[in-house]
Amino acid sequence: MPSNKHPERRLALGVCLLAAAQWLALPAYADTKKVFGWVEEGLVFPDKVATKFKLDTGALTSSIHAENIERFEKDGEDWVRFTLELDDIDTEEEVENRIERKLVRDLTVRGAAGAEDRPVVMMKICLGDQMFEEQFSLNDRDKMNYPVLLGRRTLDKLGLVDTTKTFTVEPSC
Repeated sequence: MPSNKHPERRLALGVCLLAAAQWLALPAYADTKKVFGWVEEGLVFPDKVATKFKLDTGALTSSIHAENIERFEKDGEDWVRFTLELDDIDTEEEVENRIERKLVRDLTVRGAAGAEDRPVVMMKICLGDQMFEEQFSLNDRDKMNYPVLLGRRTLDKLGLVDTTKTFTVEPSC
């Protein structure tokens, strides 16, 4: 019959065993996921523009630089028309493209300046040898260092982020 004399010891032993099991499983998990740096080169479609992506574990939703954002209705549905303006880091040219996408949802972003609603659309990107079609909020990121920010929803599908590394893969989609 188990003794109830030292329940804290049994609890401590249980916690240690659980921690050891998780620690032993960590290398197996890491082997199944790719590891990326906190900044990577990726491609933005439809023009396959090579640009810098910041892999941001602090953001939930990915974001992309867009200007001249216009909402409109098409076939009874909400759509967004915007200018994708990105510097191609391979050619050193600015690529500008007017794009239309169906509105997926609105995202409310709260900050020091107050709340702002941003449209969210589906965009295709390439990172390493993987293509993704993900939700991106549209925002003027002219003053930001990185025109594309990948949030946790995308990172969850992508792999692990090593904050000590940058540019670990080249896009090959």
